[in-house]
Amino acid sequence: MTFLWTDLEVRKALGLNPQRALSDLVFERIWTDSRTVERGDLFLALSGERFDGHDFVADALARGATGVVVSREVSTDEGARIYPVRDTLSALGRMAQHRRRALNARVVAVTGSSGKTTTKDLLEGVLTGSFRVHATPRNLNNRIGLPQTILMAPDDAQLLVLEMGTNEPGEIRALTEVAEPELGVITTVAETHLEKLGSVEGVLEEKLDLFRGIGVGGVGVVGDEPAILPDRARPLVGELRVAGWTDRADPEFRPAEAEITEKGCFRFRWMGENVRLRIPGRHSVQNALLALAVAHSLGIPARDATRRIQKVEARGMRSEIRVLGGLTLLLDCYNANPQSVRAALDLLETVQVLGPRVAVLGSMLELGERARILHRQALEDALSRSVDLVVATGLFAEAAQWVAPAPGAPELLAVSGMKEAEELLLERLGGTEVVLLKASRGVEMETLLPALEGRFGPPAPASSESYGSLPPVPPSPTALWVTGRREG
Repeated sequence: MTFLWTDLEVRKALGLNPQRALSDLVFERIWTDSRTVERGDLFLALSGERFDGHDFVADALARGATGVVVSREVSTDEGARIYPVRDTLSALGRMAQHRRRALNARVVAVTGSSGKTTTKDLLEGVLTGSFRVHATPRNLNNRIGLPQTILMAPDDAQLLVLEMGTNEPGEIRALTEVAEPELGVITTVAETHLEKLGSVEGVLEEKLDLFRGIGVGGVGVVGDEPAILPDRARPLVGELRVAGWTDRADPEFRPAEAEITEKGCFRFRWMGENVRLRIPGRHSVQNALLALAVAHSLGIPARDATRRIQKVEARGMRSEIRVLGGLTLLLDCYNANPQSVRAALDLLETVQVLGPRVAVLGSMLELGERARILHRQALEDALSRSVDLVVATGLFAEAAQWVAPAPGAPELLAVSGMKEAEELLLERLGGTEVVLLKASRGVEMETLLPALEGRFGPPAPASSESYGSLPPVPPSPTALWVTGRREG
């Protein structure tokens, strides 16, 4: 059945008087960006720290909008329908909730300190084929993005897979109230967004709001790290499934006969089926098991689920492998916290290459008062690894002043910013190395890529699945290396 945003439906969603509805008024879309408004749209004027959508109401009307949702008086054409509300961000959520309830679809929500976007992608891949799936595009996972995702859902969607992000108390609760999920996934809890969430306990409480919103009639799926996560989650939902590597995970959601391939990906057995992942890293196994646990909860046969999950590849800059000539790049610069930095360093150590290993580390953002000590601890961890060179930038460069590498540790070089890091890499790299680029998204470490591609060649047209079948390249005699690699 086709859903239409009639004047009546808008009024019902916003809690306005339905008796004033016009029977012949129908909106094509609900839109929040005046630049992309088209004829027949309803423009919702959001206000933020750097913009106020109310300033663009006239532009939206000029582009053809036939109605506006506003929280203050604005000048409009006489023919435009005006919906006054107290807060337009809350109004966006209410409209998305109204649309969610009109859909004949179940909702799976995913949150966590790390891995939520990858897990969402794995879920979309595993569930598509058994359901008509509508999933969060890119990472539209906040109080604007999640409602927009729901509003974009097609009428025939059977399952919504929604990613939920947060950086302040109460955000997961607000998103859960809008999405009304029946099944929730918490990947892990770690030291992230400490500026506003305060502590790991604060992060845990915020993430658990997803399960509080689902309630005892729903299903929860969590990773087995940290140990407190399953314990705190269990009383909040009717059924809890725990996936991961340790004995805290349910036996049916642990990997069997797991082994790493030369490309840093894992193969294992699950419920009697072989799984060979295309996304590298030990942490990716847990993300895959979380997705498989959801599939199992929804009645998808193990054979179908494992066949589909093997087709999912790493999203850009999230554990993505790119090959530039003989140079291998591990791009993991979309999110960074102490936990994800450890996972990225694990991957750097395990990828089998003949050339040197280089870790380029950029700032982990939004860590609040603990930022200095957390960067120092992460840098000390990097210097204990079997790598050859650690390039520290940003807050890691500041931490380098307080770290003294032990004899035999990787070489440590600190630079002030991306331009200096680029110059250093172009000077030091010989073209046979494996280079990890790890930082928070705000650092924009991907700006190093054009120079590296200019020196070593464009990315090979190959996914992480084909990486490792490349012919080995002997170390270049022109690479300027100080001996310091440790085997281990």
